[in-house]
Amino acid sequence: MSGVYGRGEKIFQVIIHIFLGIFAVCAILPLIILVTGSITSEQELIQDGYTFFPKSIDFSAYKYLFQQAGQILNSYGITLFITIFGTVLSLVITPLLAYPLSRKDFRARNIFSFLVFFTMLFNGGIVPSYIMWTQIFHLKNTIWSLIFPNLLMNGFNVVLMKNYFAQNIPTELIEAAKVDGENEFGIFFRIVLPLALPVMATIGLFVGIGYWNDWTNGLYYVSEPELYSLQNFLNRMMQDIQFLMSNSQIQSGGQMAAAFPSTGIRMAISVVGILPIVVLYPFFQKYFVKGITVGAVKG
Repeated sequence: MSGVYGRGEKIFQVIIHIFLGIFAVCAILPLIILVTGSITSEQELIQDGYTFFPKSIDFSAYKYLFQQAGQILNSYGITLFITIFGTVLSLVITPLLAYPLSRKDFRARNIFSFLVFFTMLFNGGIVPSYIMWTQIFHLKNTIWSLIFPNLLMNGFNVVLMKNYFAQNIPTELIEAAKVDGENEFGIFFRIVLPLALPVMATIGLFVGIGYWNDWTNGLYYVSEPELYSLQNFLNRMMQDIQFLMSNSQIQSGGQMAAAFPSTGIRMAISVVGILPIVVLYPFFQKYFVKGITVGAVKG
C-alpha cells in the first residue's frame, strides 16, 4: 500500500471513506425508521414518535394492508408487466436512436440531436398530452396508457447512451467490420450492443425505477381499479385512510380512532412499494456506476 499511495494520499483516502460512510449511514437510517415505524403500534407512534427500537412489535398495519391481498397481487402483476415490458421496449428504441446520433458520418445527426435536446427543455404540457393519448391514440383505460406516455423514452437517456457510444465504440472497429462485409445492422447488433452492456444496464435501471414508481400515468389515464398499478393502488389506499380518519363516525369512536394504525399503514405502504427496488439494485450497481460515469462524459 505504501508503494502506491503517499502519506497525503492515504490521509485523503481515509477522509473520503469516512465521508462516504457517514453519507451511507444517513441514507440507510431513514429506511430503518420506515421499517420500524411500520411495525410500531399507533399509540406508541403518537406518544413517543418514531424510534429505531420500538417497545413492542405490532403488525396491525400489515394486517390491514393485506386484507386486500387480491388487489395488491393484481397491482403487483400490473406493475411487474409494465416495468419489464416498458424497460425492454425502451432498451430497444433508445439505442436505435442514440447510435446513429453518435456516428459522425450520419449527415442529419445535428438536426436530430437538436430535436432530442429540445425535448429536454420544452414540452407541450399535460392538457395537450392528455388529448393526444386519449383522443388520438385512444389509450384511456388500457394497459398501454401505463407504458407509452412520458416514460418509454426521454432525451436524457438518449444523450447518455449517445455519449457512451461516441466515447467507447472505436471508429476503427466499425471500419474494420465494414471491410469484412458487415452491414450497419450487423455492426449494431453484433459489435455495438455487446460493448454497451454497462450503459444499457444503467438506462434499464433508470427506466425500470421510473416505471415502478410511476403513479401519474395511472392518475391521468386509468379509472378502472383492475388496471391500477401498485403505486396507484397504494395511493388510493392512502386517500381512503385519510377519509376514514377524517370521518366523523370514526373520530367519535375515541379509542377506535386512536387504535387505527393510520401512520403505520403509510409506512407499510412505503415498505411494500420500495422493497423490490431495494432488493434488485445491488445486482445492477456495478453496471450503473460504470455506465453513468462513462456515459456522462461529453461527446
